[in-house]
Amino acid sequence: MRFLFAVLGVMSLLAGAIPAGAEPRRIDTPLGPALIESVAEGFRVPWSLGFLPDGQMLVTERAGRLWRLAPDGSRRQVTGLPNVVARGQGGLLDIAVARDFARSGTVFLSFAKRQRGGQGTALAVARLDGTRLRDLRVIFEMTPGSSGGRHFGGRIVEAPDGTVFLTIGDRGDRPSAQDLARHNGSVIRVTRDGRIPSNNPFVGQAGARPEIWSYGHRNPQGAALAPDGRLWVNEHGARGGDEVNLIRRGANYGWPVISYGRHYSGAKIGEGTAKPGMEQPAFYWDPSIAPSGMVVHSGKGWPAARGHHFVGSLKFDHIAVLTPGAKRQTGRIKGRETGRVRDLREGPDGALWIVSEGNGTIYRLRPR
Repeated sequence: MRFLFAVLGVMSLLAGAIPAGAEPRRIDTPLGPALIESVAEGFRVPWSLGFLPDGQMLVTERAGRLWRLAPDGSRRQVTGLPNVVARGQGGLLDIAVARDFARSGTVFLSFAKRQRGGQGTALAVARLDGTRLRDLRVIFEMTPGSSGGRHFGGRIVEAPDGTVFLTIGDRGDRPSAQDLARHNGSVIRVTRDGRIPSNNPFVGQAGARPEIWSYGHRNPQGAALAPDGRLWVNEHGARGGDEVNLIRRGANYGWPVISYGRHYSGAKIGEGTAKPGMEQPAFYWDPSIAPSGMVVHSGKGWPAARGHHFVGSLKFDHIAVLTPGAKRQTGRIKGRETGRVRDLREGPDGALWIVSEGNGTIYRLRPR
């Protein structure tokens, strides 16, 4: 009973997370009318958010700042972060609050880390103590480093078994996404202390990086678990060919050998749109929408949304809504609140939380 009251208290805090004077606005969605409201504003290139059990949130800014955000919109800066290289598309990226946070205080961070030859995507774990990260450890970093400033990927997903997935882009080096000796263009899987799970697909394969779970990705910037526990990832194509992929153990998703897009020059990419041994996307966009954060909705508090994919667009300032299984696009959510949607999260009460990089504001969307 005490646990139930605690959960209800958190939900009521989140439900009331509206700055004084702000009024929810009605907005139409493909799943019916909804209400959208501003929760907090004034962030500089926000990248991600995560929910804490007490109703507060953690928000990352790409320049290397982490904020603890209260339900009333007030915030305090968190210290103790790793050394972040904020260059190009790199910087402080994703935040993931561990499932057992109430007991362990564990959070995961992805960021661009300085390496020999440049920088690369890294994963750190730490214990949040008020507004300070303690015992921070880098438990994974991609190898080798690269001097390019793009395609870091960086989304973190904690699986039900406690292992951690991290998406990594090709870093602008296209052929590397097909090279199992490199982490570029992959989804990796490690334990929460950085060990390699024995059932990873390339463990023991000569020349392969054992952390790799899937490969052949271009720049996966959205990742989420579906209600059935399966992992979905969205990734940027070039000129067209943005994809939503159901991630399978050991699978090759084809970049840059196959693609539904073209190079920015207009030239053909690779060998076409299909090749034996390479996965087809569950859904693709042409023209590109530049997809980022993604939610596969549980249906909690919003039964009509169950199984639907919500995908943020950095290019066209909307949220794409895909039917369950991502077979087609149901429609989109667009308004003044959806400028450059960098991240989307499903809140504890089922509301959709929106991180708008376009105006540095966090919004909450719920069915009317």
